[in-house]
Amino acid sequence: MKFAIALFSPAHAPSSRRALRFAQAALAGGHEIVRLFFYQEGVHSASSNVVFAQDELDITREWREWVHAQQLDAVVCIAAALRRGVLNAEEAQRYSRPAANLDAPWALSGLGQLHEATQLADRLVCFGGP
Repeated sequence: MKFAIALFSPAHAPSSRRALRFAQAALAGGHEIVRLFFYQEGVHSASSNVVFAQDELDITREWREWVHAQQLDAVVCIAAALRRGVLNAEEAQRYSRPAANLDAPWALSGLGQLHEATQLADRLVCFGGP
């Protein structure tokens, strides 16, 4: 089965961890993930500036390391990211901001990437939301 996974909730929300665990289990079960799409507050899960307390799970680090290790297509919605101050180097320079907080393996792109992922996948699984 091919999955597209969308995350709408922030990194500190339990649904961010559930999304990661679901994605890990899907790959372990022999399924394919065509794209991970981080939208709305979910863009914070891709930020390299989120800091967790020492006794908490650093879900942003786990996402980053796992996406990198699996070489997955992980897209952060550019409009949602800019609105929330999540910028890669190019956008930080474009908007004259002092720093970037979005590095590889994340890619900034538009909502069309989520639409395309739903066309490529057998199932779209969403985590979090309003």
